[in-house]
Amino acid sequence: MQKTYAIENGKITENRNISAEECDVLLFVDPAASEQRYLVDKLNIDEHTLASALDPEELPRLELEPDHTALILNRPRNYSGKDQLVFKVASMGLFLFKDKLVIVIPEDIPLFIGKRFNSVISLHDIFLKIIYNAIAHYLEHLRVINMISEEIEDKMTESVDNKYLLNLFSLEKSLVYYVRAITANGFVFEKLRNFSARIGFDETSREVLDDIIVENTQSQKQADIYSNILAGLMDARASIINNNLNLLMKRLNAITIWIMVPTFIVSAFSMNVAIPMQYHPNAFWMVIGFAVLSVWITIIYWKHRQW
Repeated sequence: MQKTYAIENGKITENRNISAEECDVLLFVDPAASEQRYLVDKLNIDEHTLASALDPEELPRLELEPDHTALILNRPRNYSGKDQLVFKVASMGLFLFKDKLVIVIPEDIPLFIGKRFNSVISLHDIFLKIIYNAIAHYLEHLRVINMISEEIEDKMTESVDNKYLLNLFSLEKSLVYYVRAITANGFVFEKLRNFSARIGFDETSREVLDDIIVENTQSQKQADIYSNILAGLMDARASIINNNLNLLMKRLNAITIWIMVPTFIVSAFSMNVAIPMQYHPNAFWMVIGFAVLSVWITIIYWKHRQW
């Protein structure tokens, strides 16, 4: 799917009445074969680089072509309930030409949202703000992962179900993906700063790029901290579940013994042989009393032994 955008009054607006050659921003969402041929043949985008923009396993990289700059970036995928607490990473391609910015993404996502896009002045500005939004998306997901992790921890204190432990494993797996992606993005941003003059960034754009590098470093450290904490406490949380299970088994055993002691007494008095008090008028209530007394003595003994 192809979309065309133009910069109008300092904002990016979708304009379907302009051609791909006249627009400022050209967006391709999961491009079809014909659209990919257009990008390769008409815009001279390398076919391997184009495939990398649609491959979630591709590492970020920066390539300086004669007529454009190609940036493959890792970004967080939009989360949905069917992902079962696994936060995944996707790739996107930014191809910066002198007269337009071409964006290639595998799924339709809102790109030009947030206060950063309330005012845009150039293609370089849009290019950098898209990168900025990707970093902000990582930070938002990291906060969500931390909140979910704390909520699961609270539930695990009284649970014996492995479901919560498996959820933590999914979150830990997501953090590994995020740490890898954010770190790889950081290397590309450093390279982008080194070639900023060649790409044509002015002083303002370089300052924005420096801010991007700082924000990405902070998100990387935050992801590292969450990942290390989650990994370090997995054994402790597994032990909590085992301990909860042991406590549950202890309660069940106590209930079983409480039932067995009076049952033994009642069974002894119900045998088909001659027994004491079998002709006594209050024999039934005496047997019941012995059963209740046995339970009471058992409870006193357990409390004395602090069981």
